[in-house]
Amino acid sequence: MTVAPPGPGSPLIYPRHQGEDDPHLDYILSLLRLALLRSGKVYDLRSSGQRMVQTRALREIELGTGSVDIVWTMTNREREAQLLPVRIPLDRGLLGWRVALVGAAQPQLLRHARTLADLRTLSAGQMRDWPDTAILQDNGLRVETSSNYEGLFQQLAIGRIDYFPRSVIEAEQELASHAHLPLAIDPYLVMRYPAAMYFFVSKQRPDLARDLEAGMEKALADGSFQQLFLQHFGKLIEHLHLGKRRVLELRNAGLPPETPLHRKELWFHPSHF
Repeated sequence: MTVAPPGPGSPLIYPRHQGEDDPHLDYILSLLRLALLRSGKVYDLRSSGQRMVQTRALREIELGTGSVDIVWTMTNREREAQLLPVRIPLDRGLLGWRVALVGAAQPQLLRHARTLADLRTLSAGQMRDWPDTAILQDNGLRVETSSNYEGLFQQLAIGRIDYFPRSVIEAEQELASHAHLPLAIDPYLVMRYPAAMYFFVSKQRPDLARDLEAGMEKALADGSFQQLFLQHFGKLIEHLHLGKRRVLELRNAGLPPETPLHRKELWFHPSHF
């Protein structure tokens, strides 16, 4: 599905750093254009002139400097206190579905894991400042942390950590980009916790939030949201056989209470695929 960009209108600036590092930028921008198109409002979507780390982009929006108008990121209580969320998960919660990278010498490591207790004798690798780290720890799992992202793959390859939970969105791409290391994707298990990536705007821009929400609701209703989602993630979901894996449910204590978990149509589940 191709979504035509909106014509000239009010500037809508997103932080350039996301375009540098996000492998699914095309999906996010296509969804943003779709929401704006369905809203009937016209915006001129463009990237910021300067590269920004995410913390700066969030701060710029909060301060209302005009250098950036919108950001997409995982929600938490702090972000929802500072900014205005559009509470429709962009990836239908797919970032909360986690498969494990394991050492190629241990492809059967998780074959018999059926409960969280079965994982507690193993060590998971995570970055020190990732929100996933706290979620795993809050569920009683052992986590070895690092400040070196690439180093985690090296540690997994030599057996210093047992497994490396990755979003189903990320796992295959990361495996391919580390093909020089003896790694594999575990075929047996998927961990799931509720997680939402939203569009966030300034609290001074309720008009923009309303436009985005209205457009996304229309895209949900007419099926174009689901069509775009499947276009980008359908093959990935098929490759990982999510419907055939054992699902381990984890709690996410940091999820804001306003998260619309009751709206089943907003969330991915293998049984709906």
